[in-house]
Amino acid sequence: MDTKQQLLQVSAKLFQFLESVPSGENRDEFIREIDCQLEERGRLIALLKESGIQIDPQNKMHSILLQLDNGIRARLNIVMESVKQDMKNLQNAKKNEKQYINPYSSVRVMDGMYYDKKK
Repeated sequence: MDTKQQLLQVSAKLFQFLESVPSGENRDEFIREIDCQLEERGRLIALLKESGIQIDPQNKMHSILLQLDNGIRARLNIVMESVKQDMKNLQNAKKNEKQYINPYSSVRVMDGMYYDKKK
């Protein structure tokens, strides 16, 4: 099979895979699968670059690859934002838990204290 055909198939498979973003326990496996597919896609792109191929927007296959690439980038950004939001929520939860356990840890007021220097 031609390298361009393989790239088209891998890109289409990745684009379809990124259609929905799971949450919770399934996300780790989802990210591993994305990583594997991106590595395969990167390997194929490197092979095409080595062969000296140029992108021709007039070629139907090249235009489909460009559209898939734009779609993959957009969907990967959505996945990245989802992961960032979950990490931010986790950090906030940790901060709130520490504050709940010791609510006065951030208070640094020396109000009501004085030192008597007389003997």
